[in-house]
Amino acid sequence: LKIFRNGEVARREYRGARSVSAFVQYITDQLADVIQIVTNEESVRELLVAKKANIFVQVHDTASPLWHSIKKLASSFREDCVFFALLHVPIEKQKLLYYSMTANTEEYSDSLDNLDAVHSWVSNKCLPLVREITFENAEELTEEGLPFLILFYKPNDKDIIKVYTDQVMQQLLDQKSSINFLYADGNTFAHPLQHLGKSIKDLPVLAIDSFRHMYLFPDIKDLTVPGKLKQFVLDLHSGKLHREFHDGPDPVTAASPVVVQDNNVVFDTSSKPVENPTVTPVAESVFIKLKPSQSRYTVLRDEL
Repeated sequence: LKIFRNGEVARREYRGARSVSAFVQYITDQLADVIQIVTNEESVRELLVAKKANIFVQVHDTASPLWHSIKKLASSFREDCVFFALLHVPIEKQKLLYYSMTANTEEYSDSLDNLDAVHSWVSNKCLPLVREITFENAEELTEEGLPFLILFYKPNDKDIIKVYTDQVMQQLLDQKSSINFLYADGNTFAHPLQHLGKSIKDLPVLAIDSFRHMYLFPDIKDLTVPGKLKQFVLDLHSGKLHREFHDGPDPVTAASPVVVQDNNVVFDTSSKPVENPTVTPVAESVFIKLKPSQSRYTVLRDEL
């Protein structure tokens, strides 16, 4: 059962009980106004919600296109963002802010009259490029149908998340429509690590789950080497990772050695294949088991 808001299908489907009272309560909740009105900007810091994006807007006119756009965005991203608003400010005081979990702020810098830019900016804050996967949202993420690139991290090592996020931004922006960039608490998701032959002491670990197999990024130290992370993802899309899993590693030819003949630099073309090329460790997919039941689309019974 899916809900449509403002002409677009909602990212999260209904997973509650199949009963009249449950349906009524769900629709009532969906129609409720989710924007919290505040009397001053300082009070927002006391209301910030951890593990969610917090958006604060100051609006001059509640009949303006900007306010109507913000209301639509708040409705669409009600599960992902918390929205606060200070109304009837002088028009020169209008602004749009994002509060991080550390209460640092980032201000929208484009024109507030550019509603497409406002929509894009809020969307990027509410749905960041790199997201955390938990048992609560794993099923929803699998429904998006994209393979997972997952960083498993130690709970006390948040620095690696920033390094990973920076590398995704630098190397993989053009891949965001073909793979989900995620990070996961290695303690919580110890089971996938075991399938890869890894444990908590091996963290951080980076892997791809294609929903058929899991492929281990060979060396986490190469995460910041330009092009290494992107090549890993491209090898998934080209079928190389899957092919090497079944047929063994592709032959790799050594770089042609330089030979000097009569003061001229030439290349020796008699290069031989490299012996024992690197093999990407592979395991069966774990996250495919978190996909929703095929029997869930029915009003006759609760989700299986």
